Amino acid sequence: MTLRVAVDVGGTFTDVCVLGEHGEAPRVAKVPTTAGSPIDGVMRGIAQAGADLVDTWFFCHGTTVATNALLNRTFPRAALVTTRGFRDVIEIRRGTKEDLWDAYEDVAPPYIPRRDRLVVTERVDATGRVIQPLDMREAQELVDTLRRRQVQTVAVCFVNSYVNPVHEIAMQEFLRAELPDVVVSISSAVLDEILEHERFSTTVANALLSPLIGHYATCLEQRLAESGYAGRLHLMHGGGGVMTTQAAQKHAARLASSGLAAGAVASKHIALACGYENSLGLDVGGTSADISIVSGGELNITRNWSVDFGHPICFPNLEVLTIGAGGGSMAWVDDGGALRVGPQSAGADPGPACYGLGGTAATTTDAQLVLGQIDTSLAAGSQLLDLELARRAVRRIARELNSSLEDAAVGILRVASANLADALKIVSIRRGQDPRDLALVAFGGAGPMHAVHLARELSLPAVVVPPHPGVTSAFGCLLVDIRHDFSAMFIRNAYAADPYEIESTFLRLESHARRSLLDDGVETERISMQRFIEMRYRGQSRSMPIAVDQSVRAIDGLVEKFHIQHRREFGFSRDLADVDLFQLSVSALGIIDKPRIGVSSRGNGRPIEPVGRRMVRFIEPRDWLETPVYDRSDLYPDATVTGPAVIAQPDSTTLIPPDWTAIVDQMENLRISMNVEG
Repeated sequence: MTLRVAVDVGGTFTDVCVLGEHGEAPRVAKVPTTAGSPIDGVMRGIAQAGADLVDTWFFCHGTTVATNALLNRTFPRAALVTTRGFRDVIEIRRGTKEDLWDAYEDVAPPYIPRRDRLVVTERVDATGRVIQPLDMREAQELVDTLRRRQVQTVAVCFVNSYVNPVHEIAMQEFLRAELPDVVVSISSAVLDEILEHERFSTTVANALLSPLIGHYATCLEQRLAESGYAGRLHLMHGGGGVMTTQAAQKHAARLASSGLAAGAVASKHIALACGYENSLGLDVGGTSADISIVSGGELNITRNWSVDFGHPICFPNLEVLTIGAGGGSMAWVDDGGALRVGPQSAGADPGPACYGLGGTAATTTDAQLVLGQIDTSLAAGSQLLDLELARRAVRRIARELNSSLEDAAVGILRVASANLADALKIVSIRRGQDPRDLALVAFGGAGPMHAVHLARELSLPAVVVPPHPGVTSAFGCLLVDIRHDFSAMFIRNAYAADPYEIESTFLRLESHARRSLLDDGVETERISMQRFIEMRYRGQSRSMPIAVDQSVRAIDGLVEKFHIQHRREFGFSRDLADVDLFQLSVSALGIIDKPRIGVSSRGNGRPIEPVGRRMVRFIEPRDWLETPVYDRSDLYPDATVTGPAVIAQPDSTTLIPPDWTAIVDQMENLRISMNVEG
């Protein structure tokens, strides 16, 4: 068996990347996502890529099933069981708002309504001492209520269970005995941490998604097995690793940003291969744009993120900013007469107006077609575009703006690019990073369309477009390891902490992590552990992870490391202030051999000839230009394409304005930069 297959399901397209073991060129496919049954699109894409699953030893999958369920709130009937008096924790939440200055915008309601948040008498204090035993009579009444309401999944969240989970475990066993068909998630097993709102919220999300992920993964495994695949199904999770189906059912909420992480991992890999330790990743698909940043060769990790603001999911997650700016983002005119684009998207069905599937709203794809930036065929002919329908949709916007068809189309693209530029500034300038030091890795079906304009706008020195930009997120699924994260609260003053106690806690976490990886089929010699201590200044509410590279024998060096990292991250440190330890954590990796991407030997220095020409209107300059169109497959290493030019390929299109030049490197990436004389 010699093949690796990765599939990434997006909101508009499903992408497939197939790699052999001997450095062969990747085989890729891009097919429309089948929203009603995503697995059908997965199997269709595998067939289109020509992947023989009998000959496949590794299959990795990034999926939007969890994300879409949270966005659309399509859940099985669920309930929250909690300590009496704590029923409303997930509704009281934190007193923050997504937009600090909008006093009228309400936070989305809790995922579980109040009538399905049930209470039982029990109490454990902050030291773990049982104050009130679990009332089993009330537990029986609660079971009767759950049975009567036909609840399918339950989140059990007792206060202070992070320090003593005895009551949660007892309730879980009781529920499983009385309601064997009900899925039960307990907070002490999902997120063993102190803050009750974050712990409750994460456990609720996990309980809601577990039945969905379990059903989806089981059905996909069955379809793959029927087609000859005999290996394990690996699911991409938001922490930048993969997990097996069994692990995903226990920690389903980790899949809520599955595809986003894959793109960020791929962006980092491509930038480092090109020699850029600091870079921005721009993944623009049909529905949204995902933006990541790499500093010093590393992606940022966050432990507090959400699909709906106010309802955090607190597993370690790669930090990716998502905005509603994709090829299907719809243009509209607000009450003040200003042109807006997104966040609403036409998706895959009905899609942009030019798809001819019933959509009538103008989208960025329609504007690009009107301006000649894209051809009338996408995804190797699987999606034909109707120019007249696109013009009709954009003309409606033009009438509202009292402008010409051309000006309306250009305006749509200017607004879409401005939205993307603002998002790039959020992850770079607002974090103290100078964009002039960052390369832009542009991918996704629409990323290379906007990349050069954004590079001009932010003074980015270079743009990198990978060989198959439309399926780069799928490629990212092949660059990761099996990963689990475990943590334990450890609240101590740094200098009063016992190094022996710290080391013992790390060893306990590592033992748990090792058992999980062995259950996933990882061989002992392929297990790697990464240790972290969360530290903070006395009085701070937020902590910072500090990597621990060896056995803990003294704390002084780690405190000094914290001061240095705090100074680098926030611009200051308080070297004389008290430092507290907050949490110990372990990231457990099951190392998977990475695919070898060889240096290309294609080409012999022959002149590059365009496959055609067409009139194209760029955002800058403000004229229609007769523009050569090149087939990406004709470009070999060291080939040079000077703008204006369009580089077309089945999964994406790259625009090169007149004052920019693209050079193909030895890995067949496009390196695009401004002409020196420009």
